[in-house]
Amino acid sequence: RGIAYFESLTSLNCIYNQLPTLDVSQNTALTYLDCSFNQLTELDVRANTALAELRCDGNQLTELDVRANTALTELRCDGNQLTELDVRANTALAELRCDGNQLTELDVRANTALTELRCDGNQLTELDVRANTALAELHCDDNSLTELDVSKNTELTSLWCQSNQLTKLDVRQNTKLTELTCNHNQLTDLDVKLNTELTELNCPGNQLTEVDVSQNTKLTKLSCGSNQLPALNVSQNTALTDLLCDDNQLPTLDVRANTALTYLWCYSNQLTELDISANTALTSLWCNSNQLTELDISANTALTELECEDNPGDGESKFPVTAWFDNTAVPGSLYIRYTSWTYYGKTITIEFQKAE
Repeated sequence: RGIAYFESLTSLNCIYNQLPTLDVSQNTALTYLDCSFNQLTELDVRANTALAELRCDGNQLTELDVRANTALTELRCDGNQLTELDVRANTALAELRCDGNQLTELDVRANTALTELRCDGNQLTELDVRANTALAELHCDDNSLTELDVSKNTELTSLWCQSNQLTKLDVRQNTKLTELTCNHNQLTDLDVKLNTELTELNCPGNQLTEVDVSQNTKLTKLSCGSNQLPALNVSQNTALTDLLCDDNQLPTLDVRANTALTYLWCYSNQLTELDISANTALTSLWCNSNQLTELDISANTALTELECEDNPGDGESKFPVTAWFDNTAVPGSLYIRYTSWTYYGKTITIEFQKAE
């Protein structure tokens, strides 16, 4: 017998099937419905006024009417083809995931209970979250936002707003942030000195000329590549495991204090030397496209990936690399993308020299 006969059904989970249709109009007692990852092109939940949790993500829905579902605390409708979504009546919502749709607007001003909002991958040109003071997670990346005011969202711990058109971002009031991802915008300034709880900062692909992380001593990941940085001081960031500062204008880089580093990507800068003798945990090193004449990796025995091409070496034929092995004993566990390259018309070849 079909589910329409189960008027007293309160919970229905039918995820990961191939359902083309689903009729829950008779199941008025439903409080939980998860029909994610099916082939639904429509879903009518207007009769299900007791619904507290609705998950219909990963379908082919072009519309979804939840105006009658005023008891909803969780709504996941991401990965559909929705062009509009009206949640103004859903004032109890604590979690809203509508990412990966085709929304051009989203009004969440009435949803003051929201703690998590994911609306990334839409076509939003504006988003007002000033009334959502309980927000802890906000993902609004991959839209067309030109501004974002998070000054009232003092409970935020995670903010993802990358791939928009933001020219400024003020996070000075968001002192609880542990994760900030704002890459690929048009930011010229980013002040994170008050965000002392940050463990991850991703800001590549902007127009930053300075990234001051001296107060962010809990950082484990810093990604600030493809900016216009002339300098970078990471001496206070001793917990860093990942440092990606590629494609900037750095003439020097001091990582002696960053002994926990496992990933160091500093390619496409202007480095003439690189001291990684203290970074014995390194597994990945990309220092290609700099001005290095030599490289010493003898202390970096954990390395599994090395990219050091497009450096001048001795300017004639060799790029001397001091290692824990020589040319005849290169370990199979070490991936080297290029062992030789052309630099100003000269063929430069890596020459591994075993440390004495």
